[in-house]
Amino acid sequence: MTIAKQPFGRTGHNSTRTLFGAAALGSVTQAEADQTLEVLLKYGVNHIDVAASYGDAELRIAPWMAQHRGDFFLATKTGERTASKAMEELQRSLERMKVDYVDLWQFHNLADPIEWDIALSPGGVIDAAIEAKKQGLVRAIGVTGHGLQIAATHRRSLERFDFDSVLLPCNYVTLQNPYYAENFNALVETCKQRNVAVQTIKSIAYKPWLGEEHKRNTWYAPLENQEDIDRAVGWVLGHEGIFLNTVGDIHLLPKVLDAASRFEKATPDSEMEKMVAGLGMQPLFV
Repeated sequence: MTIAKQPFGRTGHNSTRTLFGAAALGSVTQAEADQTLEVLLKYGVNHIDVAASYGDAELRIAPWMAQHRGDFFLATKTGERTASKAMEELQRSLERMKVDYVDLWQFHNLADPIEWDIALSPGGVIDAAIEAKKQGLVRAIGVTGHGLQIAATHRRSLERFDFDSVLLPCNYVTLQNPYYAENFNALVETCKQRNVAVQTIKSIAYKPWLGEEHKRNTWYAPLENQEDIDRAVGWVLGHEGIFLNTVGDIHLLPKVLDAASRFEKATPDSEMEKMVAGLGMQPLFV
């Protein structure tokens, strides 16, 4: 069963509600990446979200683009904050993926106040993005981030520049923090009014790794049971209009896509509360 689609903000593209988070390709072989492509095609996923800093992920996507460029909305990110360095990184990303343009170029984890001011001031990456759009190298501009303050920071970013998309964490445990929830909900409302796409991450976050051995290619210990993943994915997709980025582990990817393909209605808060208590899920503000 394929995954439902909806307009990705004002870009003109109808993206699957579940986007492929290509951080999962950062340290895999090309053969493993190609097997992952088959999984995406099986579920009809038509949107890839990668970044220059995701190891070899952009390189792994290059063979896909040779065959399927027209089938995917392609987004990447830059971690640079000045115009000159960001433009250099964009050119490298295009070369690595062997494409002439990306559909969305995002400022990666724009959270630090000093970096934020540099990035969105004259001479910052914002100038590079505007110029790249004029040149046809990018078609839309977005901003991403992590941390407890990021919803509030994204609200400030939208006051400074009319971004086409935002990306930030969203899961039941995170949204129990009053400060984060207030700013997250306000951000979503602003995005709805301006037709800005809202992408979310960490839908199946379980708890921080802390001192535990990392058994998955994720920055957090993830949920692994299919029923738990179904509930977590269903809770996020129950937020109208929001997109869900998948997971940074190719072996968990099919479970997330399977859950999304069967989504019919939102998981109730009461059901999530019981799951959180039963599993001992913990907040993750990174």
